[in-house]
Amino acid sequence: MASASLPAPAPGRAALLKAFEESRTGVRGLVESGVSTVPDIFRHPDPYASIPLAPPGASIPVVDLSLPFPDAAAAASSAARTWGFFHLINYQQQPPAAGDEYPARALAAVRAFNELPAAERAPHYGRAVDGGVNYSTNVDLYNSPAASWRDTIQIMLGPNRRPDLAARIPAACSAEVLEWEGIATAAARAVMGLLSEGLGLGAAALEEASCLEGKVMACHYYPHCPEPERTMGIVPHTDPGVLTVLAQDHIGGLQVKHQDEEGRTCWVEVKPVPGALVINVGDLLQVQSDCLSQSQLPNSSVQPIHQIMSNDIYPSVEHRVTLNTREEPRVSIAIFFSPGKRGDSVFYGPLPGLVSSENPPKYRNFTMGEFFGKFFSRDFASKALIEPFKL
Repeated sequence: MASASLPAPAPGRAALLKAFEESRTGVRGLVESGVSTVPDIFRHPDPYASIPLAPPGASIPVVDLSLPFPDAAAAASSAARTWGFFHLINYQQQPPAAGDEYPARALAAVRAFNELPAAERAPHYGRAVDGGVNYSTNVDLYNSPAASWRDTIQIMLGPNRRPDLAARIPAACSAEVLEWEGIATAAARAVMGLLSEGLGLGAAALEEASCLEGKVMACHYYPHCPEPERTMGIVPHTDPGVLTVLAQDHIGGLQVKHQDEEGRTCWVEVKPVPGALVINVGDLLQVQSDCLSQSQLPNSSVQPIHQIMSNDIYPSVEHRVTLNTREEPRVSIAIFFSPGKRGDSVFYGPLPGLVSSENPPKYRNFTMGEFFGKFFSRDFASKALIEPFKL
């Protein structure tokens, strides 16, 4: 009598990831295939149960750039100190003409690319960053225990920008996202001036320390999810750079972790505000501030140390993106700003002017290569990015 054959073992996570990557169509491809459940590689164990939502009405602060500079600086500094997040309004010097509204045009163009037929998206899919542009699912896909439900076009805008960058960005959104870069960079320059002033450093300190020169754009697309309670758009995390400028559409889903005046921790919904950007402090600004030149160093034989660290004055706060049951996808564009001055002889650490015997430095000096090496080798949800640099 022949024995019954045993069922084939279920493929392991590595095999499932390999098959998903080889499809070259991302999460959008899963939706196009008609999946009715979230595949195992995207399932998070109880992703939303640990910390409650804030009561209705809780919101991040709003900073109005049309206010006089001292008032706007005070508002931005207060928001950065207490929340690490705020909405920015009136950031464009002139109201856009009809049909020229940004970031709406850039968001629509990113959505248009992600909704091209799979055969047109697939040639762009890949993880290599040496070309300055890639389109893929989850930068930490192979490092995290569970993937998040989103696809991303990542664009390396600086400090070493490729001269042919525009041609490497998918044609469906190239012109729009590069035009948005200019508007968002102007907004970042204004915000860095406000936050520098709030540290007592003078408005030019962060820009002079090259903090506008390192730029990475992430154009996120969150398709409809059949089981939004089983996965996440982005897991709780902090951003690695100095400052993030985020444009989001009307769908919502961004949440910020906040501790209220009574010490209770909760997730606060960042509801989309028409015409507003979302600004948040990154890990480098948590440790960040001014710049020492060679002549300012106590020992002239020491290599230049560019110290731009706030020594925890401005906190980098955890945030996440949740999913909902709407059929309409969510689209956002984040630009992460970081120092452009890099190399083995350029170090970052707490600013001497912000430390004293009463407030000693909390971080050691480090290079950008060391810092971003830690970032790209970890699980995106890891809370320990700045831990190796603490004293």
